[in-house]
Amino acid sequence: MVADRLKKYIKTREISYYAFENSIDASRGSISKAVKDNKSIGSNVLEKIFQVYSDLNPVWLLTGEGNMLIDNNSDALANERIIRTFSLKTDTNIDSQQIPLYDLEAVAGIVPLFNEGKAAVPSDHISIPHLPKCDGAIYVTGDSMYPLLRSGDIVLYKEVNDIVNNIFWGEMYLLSIDNEGEEYITVKFIQRSEEPGMIKLVSENKYHKDRDIELYKVKALALVKATIRNN
Repeated sequence: MVADRLKKYIKTREISYYAFENSIDASRGSISKAVKDNKSIGSNVLEKIFQVYSDLNPVWLLTGEGNMLIDNNSDALANERIIRTFSLKTDTNIDSQQIPLYDLEAVAGIVPLFNEGKAAVPSDHISIPHLPKCDGAIYVTGDSMYPLLRSGDIVLYKEVNDIVNNIFWGEMYLLSIDNEGEEYITVKFIQRSEEPGMIKLVSENKYHKDRDIELYKVKALALVKATIRNN
């Protein structure tokens, strides 16, 4: 069944169902429910999947024949650098850009990093073709976004200048939160909160509970545009 093969692909790519559904603009739970109940998947959804995940072999997904990946190398994901992009419909990919990679300890947090702008000295640069415009990159720590992100992965981000008005609900963000005078840096999905003046921070790791915080406590915000993992 297509649903079984799609489940295998999602597991191989180490993508959560939430992230997968979000990437193809599907409603939350639609793919996970189809896989769980072994139901058919509509042609419009399949078309979107093939558009977003160009490495997925359509013949294999639909018929089970051939290899899962178009490059005919099912071990590629285990041996190479994995790069995931999180593009909005309004994004324009850039053929080539030098993205500064920062050491958070050296720049003393993302609030001073964003404030200093080009004055901050990066530890290195990353060059990946055909990515959306990125302002910088940092290493992440912690396991709240596991398995989508692991400690030591790199997130590439685009700074958000107007925090109050420019949040895209459901997207992944790099945040700096004022925690009783100390800077708490994290990567989370941001969703609407039922409480006025607050936002809901959602982890990928099922063992981390969702958390509502006051929006005014967010001192710096950046939209995650891509992630890099070395295997």
